[in-house]
Amino acid sequence: MGEIDVELSGYPVDEKASASVDDGNASEPAQERPKARPQRLASFKDYLRVFQYATKWDFFAYAAGILASIGAGVTLPLMNVVFGQSIHVLDSMPPGYATTTITSTSNVLQLGISEKLGVFFEYNATIVASIIIAFTRNWALTLVTSSTILFIGLSVSVLMPIIVKGHGRVTQAEAKSSAVASETFASIRMISACGAESRMSKKYGLSVEEAKMHAQHTSPFLSLQFGLIFFSVFSAFALAFWYGTRSVAEGRIDNVGTIVIVLMSVMNVVFSLERTTTPLLAVSKATVAACQFFTVIDAPQPEKGHLTDPEVSATDDIVFEKVTFAYPSRPHVKILDELDLRIEAGKINAIVGPSGSGKSTIVGLIERWYSLKHQYVIEEAVEPEKKKKKKKKKSSEAEDDELDTSKAEDTGPPVKLSGKLTTCGHALDDINLKWWRSQIGLVQQEPFLFNDSIYKNVANGLIGTQWENEPEEVKRKLVKEACIEAFADEFVDKLPQGYDTLVGDSGAKLSGGQRQRIAIARSIVRKPKILILDEATSAIDVRGERIVQAALDRVAQNRTTITIAHRLSTIKKADRIIVIKKGKVAEQGNHESLIALEGGVYAGLVQAQALSLGNSSQPEENDDSRDSDDNLTREKSQALSEAKAQTDNSTEKQRNIFSSFGRLFYETKDYWYLMFLTLIFTACAGAATPLQAWLFAKLIVVFEFSGQKLLHESQFWSLMWFVLAIGVGVSYFGAFFASTRMASIIRAKYQQQYFEAILYQKTSYFDDEDHSHGTMTARAAGDPQRLEELMGANMASVYIALFNLTGSIIISFYFGWKLALVGTAVVMPILLASSYWRFRYELQFEKMNNEVFAESSKFASESIGAFRTVTSLTLETPITDRFKTLCDGHVKTAFKKARFASFLFGFADSCTLACQSLIFYYGSRLLASGEYKPENYFVCFMAIMNASQSAGQSFGFGPNAAQVTEASNRILNTRETMFRDKSSGGKEIPDVEGGVKIELKDVHFKYPTRDMPVFRGLNLTIEKGQFAALVGSSGCGKTSIISLLERFYDLDKGRILCNGQDIADVNVFDYRKHLSLVAQEPTLFQGTLRDNIILGVDDATVTDEQIHQACRDASIHDFIVSLPEGYNTNIGSRGVSLSGGQKQRVAIARALIRDPSILLLDEATSSLDSESEKLVQAAFERASEGRTMVVVAHRLATVQNADVIFVLGEGQLLEQGSHMELLKKKGVYWNMCQSQALDR
Repeated sequence: MGEIDVELSGYPVDEKASASVDDGNASEPAQERPKARPQRLASFKDYLRVFQYATKWDFFAYAAGILASIGAGVTLPLMNVVFGQSIHVLDSMPPGYATTTITSTSNVLQLGISEKLGVFFEYNATIVASIIIAFTRNWALTLVTSSTILFIGLSVSVLMPIIVKGHGRVTQAEAKSSAVASETFASIRMISACGAESRMSKKYGLSVEEAKMHAQHTSPFLSLQFGLIFFSVFSAFALAFWYGTRSVAEGRIDNVGTIVIVLMSVMNVVFSLERTTTPLLAVSKATVAACQFFTVIDAPQPEKGHLTDPEVSATDDIVFEKVTFAYPSRPHVKILDELDLRIEAGKINAIVGPSGSGKSTIVGLIERWYSLKHQYVIEEAVEPEKKKKKKKKKSSEAEDDELDTSKAEDTGPPVKLSGKLTTCGHALDDINLKWWRSQIGLVQQEPFLFNDSIYKNVANGLIGTQWENEPEEVKRKLVKEACIEAFADEFVDKLPQGYDTLVGDSGAKLSGGQRQRIAIARSIVRKPKILILDEATSAIDVRGERIVQAALDRVAQNRTTITIAHRLSTIKKADRIIVIKKGKVAEQGNHESLIALEGGVYAGLVQAQALSLGNSSQPEENDDSRDSDDNLTREKSQALSEAKAQTDNSTEKQRNIFSSFGRLFYETKDYWYLMFLTLIFTACAGAATPLQAWLFAKLIVVFEFSGQKLLHESQFWSLMWFVLAIGVGVSYFGAFFASTRMASIIRAKYQQQYFEAILYQKTSYFDDEDHSHGTMTARAAGDPQRLEELMGANMASVYIALFNLTGSIIISFYFGWKLALVGTAVVMPILLASSYWRFRYELQFEKMNNEVFAESSKFASESIGAFRTVTSLTLETPITDRFKTLCDGHVKTAFKKARFASFLFGFADSCTLACQSLIFYYGSRLLASGEYKPENYFVCFMAIMNASQSAGQSFGFGPNAAQVTEASNRILNTRETMFRDKSSGGKEIPDVEGGVKIELKDVHFKYPTRDMPVFRGLNLTIEKGQFAALVGSSGCGKTSIISLLERFYDLDKGRILCNGQDIADVNVFDYRKHLSLVAQEPTLFQGTLRDNIILGVDDATVTDEQIHQACRDASIHDFIVSLPEGYNTNIGSRGVSLSGGQKQRVAIARALIRDPSILLLDEATSSLDSESEKLVQAAFERASEGRTMVVVAHRLATVQNADVIFVLGEGQLLEQGSHMELLKKKGVYWNMCQSQALDR
């Protein structure tokens, strides 16, 4: 319907009026014709204006609706496809590819397909109709004139592929910068703790500069295309006039009106071609965006299987028969090596082994995230013509991206996937995927919770089960029972809203232990036949661990249970323990039989953990939290942040386009020479239209001559037209070359500045839901792009329109002030007022559209980031349904808002016809009365008509200006809130050699989102050089102390002193140089091992020997040197090519190389296997010499050698002393030790 409206509104009205001039009504008396014709033709134009207004109103209403609905139309299938894929397809995508495609790429696609495409069709309809009318008047003249269109087509066909290819390269560079932004903002606390802001800013800047370089290389071709197009269209006038006058002189045309009609048609083609260039550019960008969409959408889907109950059962053994497996992204690294393994039904099967041995791979295969069949990799679809080259590249990457610690890595052929994975005698791939997953309850170490209530998060476990459609009362009863079993009810019942409490983004309002208990409840609420526990009690404190473990032991009875553990105390009661080493079963049996094997692998592991019965490790190869917001959200002690309060208390400044974009533009005065060139060339291009009106009038006058005089004058003025065409072509080339070059410079400048402004926000800023890492990643790229769109071809077009408007008004007043006064004083104010109000409403509509789109995009990003959680819970359908509901609501809202906006759109456009109607009527009367000569009339008529069209065009730029205003405001507001530590008065921490004395004095602190304070007058002293441990239950404030020491948050009251110096008075960046942080969840970045290790130090100040020593201390050096490229090995996004233990050891090396005065360890050894843990623990004890070390621990064995242990509870210091001193007190710590058997 919208496109039909486009075609109707695009139907040219000038030709009808022009034809009427020629045809007239022959039956009228001659003396009545001068008055009757203008009145009749003006009335006819009024009818056409009403017709165009109605169709324009309808079109813009549908265009606005289409703009909204395209988001759903293209992203909803993408969501369905992504959740229908195996996890390795997501793993094979560049970092943030799926999220970026749904957010920024879909935005480009929306703009290109909706309104811009509609405008493109509209003007194409005008072109077609104009050509048809011209052909009916005189086919020969039209054919000659149309030859310029062929030249335009040839130029576009040659240049457009180059331009599209250039845009593609720009898009690729932008994807790199988005990947850097995504991993930076997702791990902002670690970036701040390492003082790596400048390093990440430099890394981001390289991609930004690459995008600018490609944009500048594309600029000359884009400018040349514009220049050739406008040279051609203006040349058409010269050609038409020259050929037309010769035809009149030779008698082939007997009516001058025919030439006028053809010229009017050509003029319409000129204007229409001019107006198609900007939409064409948007459409070409949308084409590139569509390629990215369909790359993912067209990816082949894995087989879903068809067998369900009663053909198969989940109560039979799961059998691995000679399974050989390698990840598709690392095809040369063998993870499982002819593994023969039987998971016995109805029994507890424990799988143990060193990091990287393949334990989590077994879980991935059982969950069918991976397949033993062909595994599709997304890069193959991105560039199929480079398939062979890609394969070679992957082979080399496989050498770099080793997972296993073995040295059996070579550059031979890829590992051939083989073996069988069966149950009930059927291959797992033949079993219906959703049915199979609905039989499994999975609890992972880093649980993911959706931004919803506790009840709904636990109730998600009922999806796909027999209780899915039960009444809410039944579901609530099941949820409560599951929470009681998981020991979650104790804290849920204390919350003000109980089970209806919102958990926040990724469960950020809950501590790590609380999130884990909710995840356990979610898993067992479905009463699964198969229970998979992947370090299920890792984040639970000592007090709750024993109870939760008992609950897990109870629910594990009489069902197939698979437990993956580093901490062997949790699996002593297992019916069967399988020891995996290097992808094979090394030993199997129960605890007693395996411990009796002298020199056995399991016996060695037990010996290494003789005193360590506490907390354990990370999941291995493919951590489920690769897209989690950051590392310290593990335990935020029920907080979001202080950023929310800051947002609530301070309203962001809203500026108009002049004070927002104008300020940014002023700051780029170093490049004003490009602006000056743009103004010069756009002035010349804008002057072409008034000159065109004057030349057109001269053409009309020429027909008063005859014979040789006619031919002579026609040749002269045709030559003038051709000279004008050359000038126009050069002007347009210069205007677009200077403007697009300046646009790329401005975008690069502010994209870099914007990234740095976001990067240097207070750390708590990112806890606000409106500042999630996905949102800020999209803004970092999207907002500067808005500036570029305004400063590029769009800006040049508007300047040309303004100069056109000014020149047309001047020349019309010069040749006929009466007619010009009527046009500018009466019609122009109406046109400008309607366009202004349309612009204002467009600003509000754009803001609403961005808000709703951001909501659906954020939900999509969150869901994709939790891919493993979504698929394991069979939440694909609910997720896509909810996304569809969000999009549908957006579309409905957009259509409602669009009705009024389209009224203004249509009115503003139809004002052009109103202008023409009035000018035509009044000008014809002046001409008939003899007051105006034909030359005066035609100059005024053409100039005023062009002026009205230019005014409408300049305000038609409103949508882009609205977006730029919003983007400029966000950039300026972010810059103004950028954290600038004014504590630069020279105060430093004195005497840091040998460590630092830390004093917490009367510390009061609470998170603004909670009424309950975390600390109320906490006093705590750590002496210089001490090894201090913080222990206690989840949510007691351990990690809050770490965050306060890192100055992620400010105190409400009290002071923190380091060697007597208040840390609030020390420059935060200088202060953090004295600290190193190792978080429980290791954070690595795209790049080499060496880059990750030296993240927090200056390249120039560190030697290779220092790097090697730090790695030796972290027990990772031997592994690194075993790799073909050693320290230059690229580890992939978030270190995906390393196991959890390997990643943690790299993170530890990164902390040690900073040689900190204060070393902060937040469960730093939790991801290590027994052997590595013992080595690293010894390294830490060595590293504690000469520095103060603060350790947060659940596993008490890791801190029993601490100089002082602080026992915290409910924000208070309950006990303090050494391990032996606290045991003698037989208090809280003694009870905790009893749970972990440390005193036995």
